Amino acid sequence: MTRRPKPSGATGLVREDDGVSARDVLEAAPDALVVADEAGTIVRVNLAAEQLFGYAPGELTGKPVEVLVPEVYRDAHVGHRLGYNRRMRRRPMGSGPDLYGLRRDGSEFPVEISLSPLMTARGTVVIAAVRDISARKQAEAERSHLIRERALYAEISRLARRDALTGLPNRTLLVDRVGAAIASAQRHQHKLAVIFLDLDRFKHVNDSLGHAVGDRLLRSVASRLTGAVRASDTVSRQGGDEFVILLSEVRHREDVVVAAGKIVAALAQPHQVDGQDLYVTASLGIAVYDEDGADVHTLIKNADVAMYYAKDHGRDNYQFFTPEMNARIVERQALEGNLRRAIERREFLLYYQPKVDLETGRMIGAEALIRWQHPVRGLLPPQRFVPVAEDSGLIVPIGQWVLHEACRQAREWQAAGLHPVPIAVNISALEFRSKNFLERVRRTLDETGLEPRFLELELTESVLMESVDETAEVLRELKAMGLRLAVDDFGTGYSSLSYLTQFPIDALKVDQSFVRDIAPRDGSPIITAVISMGKSLNQRVIAEGVETWVQVEFLRAQQCEEAQGFHFGRPLAADQFAALLG
Repeated sequence: MTRRPKPSGATGLVREDDGVSARDVLEAAPDALVVADEAGTIVRVNLAAEQLFGYAPGELTGKPVEVLVPEVYRDAHVGHRLGYNRRMRRRPMGSGPDLYGLRRDGSEFPVEISLSPLMTARGTVVIAAVRDISARKQAEAERSHLIRERALYAEISRLARRDALTGLPNRTLLVDRVGAAIASAQRHQHKLAVIFLDLDRFKHVNDSLGHAVGDRLLRSVASRLTGAVRASDTVSRQGGDEFVILLSEVRHREDVVVAAGKIVAALAQPHQVDGQDLYVTASLGIAVYDEDGADVHTLIKNADVAMYYAKDHGRDNYQFFTPEMNARIVERQALEGNLRRAIERREFLLYYQPKVDLETGRMIGAEALIRWQHPVRGLLPPQRFVPVAEDSGLIVPIGQWVLHEACRQAREWQAAGLHPVPIAVNISALEFRSKNFLERVRRTLDETGLEPRFLELELTESVLMESVDETAEVLRELKAMGLRLAVDDFGTGYSSLSYLTQFPIDALKVDQSFVRDIAPRDGSPIITAVISMGKSLNQRVIAEGVETWVQVEFLRAQQCEEAQGFHFGRPLAADQFAALLG
């Protein structure tokens, strides 16, 4: 038998078998078949194809194959067809990309196709088997939707147990973990500790630098806390500036002391936020299982109580819970409630302590000091209520009242013909960083009629050293008004000579702890250095807390200009101080 040679490039092509009619082959196929010549003209289709595309018998014959393709894909289809003609090969079903078919009524549906070249007596044709995959696509879409729903539910569940800002576990997840830790402690006879942590004076960061900076600082704090504890421990954020830490396995109380020390040290380092160093400290309260509670909520509550005790004892420290603390916390909460009412009821008073010229002994000024005339407890000094006022934010309205009252009283004394002296007023960090601080100072001077040169504002080093550029701008504005400016409690902070030169400061007030340490023979090297620094900066130096003649003599010998303290006079009510002015 003589074999006919294969046409060039036709290797592997399906050949038409003369023993079986083309119609029989087409109709026996399970898929819709469309036969097109090399020009892309449909030469034959089976009944399944006509039904799939919605055409009557014979209606598709002679039409371009692109009639079965949505218009948006036709140009691309022509390009693919021409490329296929250059190298015809069999393409199995599903091996190519998913496509779309076009029915006679204009509806589109997803399809997959296989292509098979066929050599015929009239030339090469391509048989395209077309399969409707709408049902499969629908099933895939439903499965994909279900997967997305499950993923969304998992994410919602995760977010419901995580703090949105820091990503730390929230209270819900913390409660679960503390419960699990308690169960483990019961089984294995070990302890655990809960640490309640609150950032000190965080409110003034938000008030002065904005909530965006505050949020970034909180994220930095969260990172520090996580790095300071073990991987098995849990750091959670309760909201605001409160964090709770679970030390899950503790063998000895000393282990908790070590952990608390690491946390305090980690937070003490400056936080880089928006190109500036921010300093923050924290007060920590600690409750240990099962000495301070046998369930989750009791442990957290008692750690919270101990935290407030830490705040009342100077902040930037940690305290272990003791049962006696509960009574103190109840008292503190009552004090805060009474403070709010004290503002409305005008229960505050100002006392005035004289400042003297050490060379002449003459009174040259006074400092306004707040007192609270409590309706039950009597006259309370500032150390009894100012820390509570600072923590609760009430220090801002209280500070505004002090400023206004001091200016009003000073102007009243002047109007009465008494000797005019400058009045010094302490400005808290929250008040200094609060909005419209400068405008309130201007308005106070306008309302009271006091000349700015008779008002001196005292600010601590910690207030000045935070956001140095912004602080310097505010101080320059105050100085431009004609006010005097002093650094209070100088020597207890972390300011440097280079920073101080940027501020328009008039005076340095040496903290009374250094004055108290003046020895009869050796004096005090710290005060000597501060006085020397003040002179080099052209600033007055004021020693506060002067109580003895030995201290006076030493300060005079060091050429300290001014002083105040019990040696010269105790704080006096306004009418008593008026007698001194007279």
